[in-house]
Amino acid sequence: MLKVVLVEDEPLVRQGLALAVDWASMGCVVAGEAGDGEEGGRVIRETRPDFVLTDVRMPKLDGISMIARLREEGCTAEFVILTAYSDFEYAHSALKLGVTDYLLKPFEDDSELEAAVEKIRRRLAERAGRAADDPGLFRFDLDKGVKSKYVEDAVDYIRHNYAGRITINSCAEAISLSEGYLSRLFRKETGYTFNAYLAAYRIHVAMRLLRDHHMKVYEVAPQVGYTDTAYFSTQFKKAVGISPSEYQDRCE
Repeated sequence: MLKVVLVEDEPLVRQGLALAVDWASMGCVVAGEAGDGEEGGRVIRETRPDFVLTDVRMPKLDGISMIARLREEGCTAEFVILTAYSDFEYAHSALKLGVTDYLLKPFEDDSELEAAVEKIRRRLAERAGRAADDPGLFRFDLDKGVKSKYVEDAVDYIRHNYAGRITINSCAEAISLSEGYLSRLFRKETGYTFNAYLAAYRIHVAMRLLRDHHMKVYEVAPQVGYTDTAYFSTQFKKAVGISPSEYQDRCE
């Protein structure tokens, strides 16, 4: 089931969206509601929905500003704008923020909304498919650009010790190099900081482990260096775009 959050300042309209729309038939469930952009942001951060259906003109914080703020924070949810205003400026602003669709209210039936939900489903599936193929974030071609044996040794250290509590300092000591020099050299030749490479490699391994449907998320987390499963899930979603459980479900 896709989770949706409704953000609409008119209570009767919001209630109608929550109760009159047959969300279940579209494979959706309403995970939260909000009456303005400020509240909407809080609900979205708490519930982490797959998509958000939001009005534009609302008190405290309008829909476009809410989306922009959430995007800056790294929110990957899909957004559908629902508004009575067919103003091009709003539509243009929404499109620049990667909004999935732009619907005018009131709509007489659910067909437009159903079409938007299907579009969202396809986009989420495509995103999961790209993640399943290990996106570029997790591809490290050390045959190109890396000339230093120190960097090769550092990468080898990461790949053999990623499940433990390692730092650039412990790595530098292991390969007999100063921390400062290793930091500069590693960034120059890989394009990543040591910590960014370590985090990406951990997620890369987690993706492979999650494809084994016999493993639970809480079992994968410590195997890739995360003692806190919730923190692991947050970092995974930030990197991949979907939660570990969602990724596992879509890799069937």
